[in-house]
Amino acid sequence: MTQNAAPQQRPGRRYSGLDASERTRQRREALLEAALELFASQGYPATSVKQLCRQAGLTERYFYESFRDRQACLVTLYDELIDRLRAATVAALDDELEADAVTWRGLSAFVEHLTADTRRARVILLEVVGISAELEDRRHAVLRDFAEITTAVWLRFDDQSAPTDRQRLAAVGLVGAVNHLLVDWLHRGQQEQPNDLVETCSTLFEGARKQLEA
Repeated sequence: MTQNAAPQQRPGRRYSGLDASERTRQRREALLEAALELFASQGYPATSVKQLCRQAGLTERYFYESFRDRQACLVTLYDELIDRLRAATVAALDDELEADAVTWRGLSAFVEHLTADTRRARVILLEVVGISAELEDRRHAVLRDFAEITTAVWLRFDDQSAPTDRQRLAAVGLVGAVNHLLVDWLHRGQQEQPNDLVETCSTLFEGARKQLEA
């Protein structure tokens, strides 16, 4: 007795040259772009799922295809923005430069990435604050990660294999200072030029590093 051959899997239908997974990804990107625009311009608390969908040109069923709820959308957007910010900062940390020049390059990349599109800065620095315990934990983990990037740069110019407690605490304080400097810049209408912010931050980092070496 012969067995019937298993039916062949038919490929999903394509629309405008895109298969189902590509269309889902495209809709997700449209929703995240809408979230970036609306969360930055009118604030996360004032933005509804309906408004996000209207901005993206999609119905609400497509929102829930990608996100559990509005906060899940914010968390996803925050994580993507942080990934890009971190990548831009780390890419600027040239191994060939001396300590102060590396610091300047890293801070320039960090500040310029945020100030080039202030929507990024508003979401990362303002809109995620105080939303939930989950986001607060995530936000503080991000600050610690940037502090670890700072101590990793310092260790390039030391004989130690790990940062001291003083270096770790100083790095946490410096990252917090940069964070608040940019928050203040946003609240006061972005009066200073990005290069002025970089120069101020660089002065703080260089001064701390030299004091720690003394």
